[in-house]
Amino acid sequence: MNIPANLKYTKDHEWIKIEGDIATVGITDFAQKELGDIVYVEVDTLDETLQVEDVFGTVEAVKTVSDLFLPLSGQIVEFNEALESEPEKVNMDPYGDGWMIKLKFSDASEIDDLLDDEAYKEIVGA
Repeated sequence: MNIPANLKYTKDHEWIKIEGDIATVGITDFAQKELGDIVYVEVDTLDETLQVEDVFGTVEAVKTVSDLFLPLSGQIVEFNEALESEPEKVNMDPYGDGWMIKLKFSDASEIDDLLDDEAYKEIVGA
C-alpha cells in the first residue's frame, strides 16, 4: 500500500498536499482499493467556501457511492476536470493525476489536526 510520507491524511481517507496556502486533495491508495473501479467523481462545490469536514463531492464506484469530506476550511478553487472523462485516474494514480480538488484554506491551524503518514498507517493497518 502506498502512503507517501510527504502528505497529510484524514481518518476519512483523504490525502492533502500543502503548498503555500493551497491544499491539493484526493483520496488515498487505500480508499481507491476499498472502493474498487471508480466510474464517476462529482464535485459541485467549485468556488464555494466550506468548513472542515463538510461534504465537497462524491466518488462513485461500481459497488458504492462515498461522500468526500473537506480536510480544511476554505474555498475550493480548482477541480481536476480530467476526472470527468477519466475517473479511473483515481485508481491508477491516486496521489498524482487522480487528485480531486485544490483548496485555498483559511485556517492554517487546522493542519495540526491532520494525520501524518505514520498515524494514517495505524488507521489502515499498514
